[in-house]
Amino acid sequence: MLALVGGPALAAQEREAPASLEDLIPDSAVDDPESWAQQGTDGSVETASDALGEPEADTPISELPDMPVAWPEEVELAPLQELEPEEDIRFADLLGDSPQIAFDEADMERISDALVLGFPQKEPPFSERGDFVDRFTALSTIEELDDGDENVAQLAARARKDEELLGTLLRVYGYYDGEIVRTIGTRDAGEDTAEQRPRVRFDVIPGPRYSVGTVDLGELDSAPDAARLRKAFEIYPGDFLQSDTIVAERFDLDRALGETGYPFAEIDQPELLIDHERTAGDLTLPVRPRGKYVFGEVVSSDEAFLSSRHLSEIARFEPGEVYQRSLAFDLRRAVTATGLVSAVGVEAREVTPPQGDEPGVVAMDVTVERAKLRTIAGAIGYGSEEGVRIQASWEHRNLFPPEGALKLRGILGTREQLGGVTFRRNNFGGRDKVLTVDAYASSVDTTAYDARTVALTGTYERTSTLLFQKPLAWGVGAEILATDERNRIVDGVARPRQTYFVGALFGRATLDTSDSLLDPTRGFRVTGFLAPETSRTQGEQFYYLRSRVDASYYMPLGERTVIAARGAFASIQGADLVGIAPSRRLYAGGGGSVRGYGYQSIGPKNEFMEATGGRSLVEASLEARIGTGFLDGAVSIVPFFDLGSVSTSTTPDFGEVKMGAGLGVRYATGFGPIRLDVGIPLNPEPEDAAVGVYISLGQAF
Repeated sequence: MLALVGGPALAAQEREAPASLEDLIPDSAVDDPESWAQQGTDGSVETASDALGEPEADTPISELPDMPVAWPEEVELAPLQELEPEEDIRFADLLGDSPQIAFDEADMERISDALVLGFPQKEPPFSERGDFVDRFTALSTIEELDDGDENVAQLAARARKDEELLGTLLRVYGYYDGEIVRTIGTRDAGEDTAEQRPRVRFDVIPGPRYSVGTVDLGELDSAPDAARLRKAFEIYPGDFLQSDTIVAERFDLDRALGETGYPFAEIDQPELLIDHERTAGDLTLPVRPRGKYVFGEVVSSDEAFLSSRHLSEIARFEPGEVYQRSLAFDLRRAVTATGLVSAVGVEAREVTPPQGDEPGVVAMDVTVERAKLRTIAGAIGYGSEEGVRIQASWEHRNLFPPEGALKLRGILGTREQLGGVTFRRNNFGGRDKVLTVDAYASSVDTTAYDARTVALTGTYERTSTLLFQKPLAWGVGAEILATDERNRIVDGVARPRQTYFVGALFGRATLDTSDSLLDPTRGFRVTGFLAPETSRTQGEQFYYLRSRVDASYYMPLGERTVIAARGAFASIQGADLVGIAPSRRLYAGGGGSVRGYGYQSIGPKNEFMEATGGRSLVEASLEARIGTGFLDGAVSIVPFFDLGSVSTSTTPDFGEVKMGAGLGVRYATGFGPIRLDVGIPLNPEPEDAAVGVYISLGQAF
């Protein structure tokens, strides 16, 4: 018997089509429906599952030749009961004469106390039994009932749905002649009671598994890369039929077309011609490649806002390269990441059609809608060490198109006052490359020093962002500043101020193999910083080299725990402390250093117990980030241990090593963890606080 299956709904001739594969297979192999939908197909994934027919009603599987069915010896099947959940049906009436059901452990799967699957068919073996049971369990309506709440009426109504589900799942795996035998019996509620509770048993007899007959891929052979593309669709005559395999391979072929130069390719819904006599299905997948193309120019819909030239610099492809769908999607994500648009579309447009073996050319049309570009922000806070701190800013993110932003900012606080203006151009000279020029005047009074500074800084960097984390990020820049400083006033005795004129060049680079910027669980990071500087003070010129290396490592331990370790080394070579402004010296302590101690409170001190800073620094941290089940696993507990040492020499002498330990809490959000750490100094000085509290976004390192 032949059953033609096709069309948008792919309905079988024998009966109404089963549910779509999206409903049947929650863990579908289709991993990128968005990319599918962008290529002229409707992106539905119901194709293969709806192509599954029913067996002839008059051919029970037990009567097929060479099909042994071994029923468990102790199973006595009750008559099938077509039960409707009517209010006047009583429990006792339905179960009065129903037999007890016994089960052979080798032939059954106990889903719950109210639901059992039996598998009496011995040959051929049901090779997909394990996965079949898992999927049925996830979708069963009987399984949704709470234990003890079920009654016969409820089970009867749900049993019919589960019976249809089992039949549909059999066809998903290519068993088109399967039978489902439904039995409702009773079970003991417990040893201490004679109460009888209902149980549903489905005996699943899959029958023979159908195989693929012929495979017709439409016009695929007309594509220049036909052989390569055919390998992407890994279904061949003789393979077992399986609906989700057809769906997954259809997606793989669609992706291969998109990645090898076919922007206008179309793939229709699959069609299956089921032949019950051959136990095979002939598969037809209409494919229309519609020509191979290379990239042309990028064209902006708003030249005055985001020019075509600028968008070409953002794109990761050059004109003449073979079209790749992933690169078109990447351009769309990059334009979205600018933060300047509320909507963006990227579409291939034919400029030159293919001629013989020569590919055609497509222009990439980028349509954008402008977003609101001005931002006013503010924050107010208080800290035991920082006091009151109020900050505000105004920013126009595209005042100097394309992507030229101007930001004005100010800080008013107990220990810090600042006014500054920043110019920033994103994607300057390439993707994620940023030019920043910053001018500011500030007054800062920390634990270590009091500084009044005017500075101008310029930086050009390749950044790693939350959307595009990079294995290598770098930055180079220069700064000039004038600063009037002195060590911190102690006991009301003012120290003399000293003016420094500083010029510096600097560079930094980061190697990053971690899996997240804000909440890494594996991998490592290494950052190096190098800055030759010159300083002039009191008529004398000093030259020195500032350097620092930070490294961190993350290792998962089990499913919920991450071990994180950090180390840092810094040194200033070439000048005595007197030639280095206090604000440029090295200090330790604080939430990103040695927790339990105040910010910059660790370091050498003079006879007045003033922190003088040092020329070398060593830090180390170790913590365990232990996940909990609280709030759906969003809360983690983090015990930690930190240590640090600062020396006046250019190499560490470890004359004094400060240690801190404590416990932290992390709350995972959609954009990163919120951190709360409480640290205790283990070998404090008399002036150190008994405890330090730190709150921030992201991990400590």
